[in-house]
Amino acid sequence: MIESAQKKAMLRHILKHVFLIIMSFIMIVPFAWMILTAVKTKQESISVNPFYIFPSGTWHWENFGKVWQSYNFLVLYKNTLLMIFFRVVCAVLTATMAGYAFGRLKFRGKKILFAMVLIQMMVPGQIFIIPQFLMVSKMGMLNTTFGLVFPGLVTAFGTYLLKIGYEGLPKELEEAAAIDGCNVFQRFSRILMPLTKSSMVSLGIFTAVFAFKDLMWPMIVCTNAKTTTLSAGLAKMQGQYGSEYPTQMAAATLAIIPMVVIYVIFQKQFVEGIATSGGKL
Repeated sequence: MIESAQKKAMLRHILKHVFLIIMSFIMIVPFAWMILTAVKTKQESISVNPFYIFPSGTWHWENFGKVWQSYNFLVLYKNTLLMIFFRVVCAVLTATMAGYAFGRLKFRGKKILFAMVLIQMMVPGQIFIIPQFLMVSKMGMLNTTFGLVFPGLVTAFGTYLLKIGYEGLPKELEEAAAIDGCNVFQRFSRILMPLTKSSMVSLGIFTAVFAFKDLMWPMIVCTNAKTTTLSAGLAKMQGQYGSEYPTQMAAATLAIIPMVVIYVIFQKQFVEGIATSGGKL
């Protein structure tokens, strides 16, 4: 009986790892295909032969140099990283304060205001593009970093996420702090906010990924090539009558470098934040 149970456990262990290896391979294939296409010629990249995977003969690494010289990737990197940084800071700062207010404080109109937050989460974000564009335009902030950051100054999703995080904390912590003489701000900043670190990390991860993938807003608010982001820059590489797939794939490979570097640096926080929030990107 014991040996049979051990064999079943071993079989489940092997099957689990086989499944994970297969899924990992499926996830890696698009990235490998992107890099391999980047070093092909145009004729090779549009070949209909599905088994034509590797370049024949010479690997054309000059496609990366061609893209780097044609598009100022250092400027695109700078604009994208600034947008991600300020959106993450603003989202986490405003969401943690709003989440504390909705999760721990009692004030008139609380339910109505939070219902408005939930309604904003249910409405497609494209509805707000025209009002946001008019606001940025009236302020004279088109083609600026502030214009890129503007939609991410506040976040309904972040407010909801932090509200849930604050509601999960024991009330005794706040009561003990109040007995010790802490005011509302001190209870928030010194006692409760440090305990919601995992929720803030999760929000920062989601905000960074969504900001990096944002395409429509940068294309609308930043028409100048010197102020646009990586996603908008890649979209503008699409030709009207034809596509240079090798150079496009080379540009896409260069574009993912910032997120890869950020993930390598903050890998532990990424895993902890996703595992704690139970969410997915």
